[in-house]
Amino acid sequence: MKFKDYYETLGIERGASDEEIKKAYRRLARQHHPDISKEPGAEDRFKEISEAYETLSDPEKRQAYDGLGRHRPGEEFRPPPEWDTRFWQGQAHQEVDLSELFEQMGFRTSQRRGQAGGAEFPIRGQDVEAVARLSLDEVAHGTQVTLEGPGGTVRIRVPMGVTDGERLRIPGRGGPGRGGGPDGDVYLHIQLLPHPLFRPVGHDLYLELPVTPWEAALGAEIELPTLDGRVRVTVKPGAQAGQKLRLAGKGLPKRGGGAGDLYGVLQLVMPREISEREQELYRELATASSFQPRPQFTGGTTDG
Repeated sequence: MKFKDYYETLGIERGASDEEIKKAYRRLARQHHPDISKEPGAEDRFKEISEAYETLSDPEKRQAYDGLGRHRPGEEFRPPPEWDTRFWQGQAHQEVDLSELFEQMGFRTSQRRGQAGGAEFPIRGQDVEAVARLSLDEVAHGTQVTLEGPGGTVRIRVPMGVTDGERLRIPGRGGPGRGGGPDGDVYLHIQLLPHPLFRPVGHDLYLELPVTPWEAALGAEIELPTLDGRVRVTVKPGAQAGQKLRLAGKGLPKRGGGAGDLYGVLQLVMPREISEREQELYRELATASSFQPRPQFTGGTTDG
């Protein structure tokens, strides 16, 4: 059979005390427990640690193991004759694994997660990462989401005022703890669904606000939508494309109180069809106006 160095597995000396064995096991078990570690092979490593602890934590098993002598890990060996007569009662064991050898002696290795040799230690529950895709209305008024986690279905309340890309921590709503350990947490990643009108930036909202050339030139009272309904705003004479109209407190609510702002960004739009009368008025305006929209293009030439 092949030798396994249980002392090396736990990272302790052969003369280690019972307390040192227990401390080494708990440290390594927490590190490699498959409910905690995401590293490849964590479950196999945890089983090796549990097997080593199962043997070395029991005085009779440890005595039997020490009687096997010292060998390199993986080295083929046979138990010494005195081990055979004292512990094995002369049965054949050439094809038996070392852990099976102790199992057939009546020393069954515990494979239960979070427990070995009857010594249970606290394991923190698994954290849950989830994505919540919310509408602006849900963000503005708060909502609930339903998640399927390690402990079953969980309903999470999402407070109003979260922002796109935010990561919420909801303590104690993740996987259940073991051995008296605390429950894990839920980490909720907020993603805002696209809205046909509003573009959120933090707690502020941006809205493209189309206006006609005459509304921009002469000024106008126009209606625009908000999350709470429609409001009237004033476009002052001489308004420019890209200019912003700010509506304080009409954005998304903030969890600490208050709310962001709503910005209406003016967009000049032309009618798709222009009547003869409208064309006549535009020609009259072109003749009467001295406005020069491209002054940077006058007064010189460029090479090329």
